[in-house]
Amino acid sequence: MSVDIDTVKRVAKLAHIAVDDDRAAQLQHDLNAILGFVEQLNEVDVENVLPMTSAVDITARQRTDVVTDGNKADDIIANAPASEDNYFMVPKVLE
Repeated sequence: MSVDIDTVKRVAKLAHIAVDDDRAAQLQHDLNAILGFVEQLNEVDVENVLPMTSAVDITARQRTDVVTDGNKADDIIANAPASEDNYFMVPKVLE
């Protein structure tokens, strides 16, 4: 696949990027180089390669899943201008 100058200018316009003719020629060269690299990657045989999320085989440590209330109600409402029974008090906004 090859990118021409018109395509470069169209992409620049869609991205709202001002590109002059000299810069468009350089971008054309750069985009074609990127697409050439992608074509090389498409030639690699990955038929028997398993998907992976990391280059190193690791297992994340897991903690026990325990439901709690956090025991932080006093800390949370400490900065509230007004509170009652661990709830924030706010002014009435609707009549």
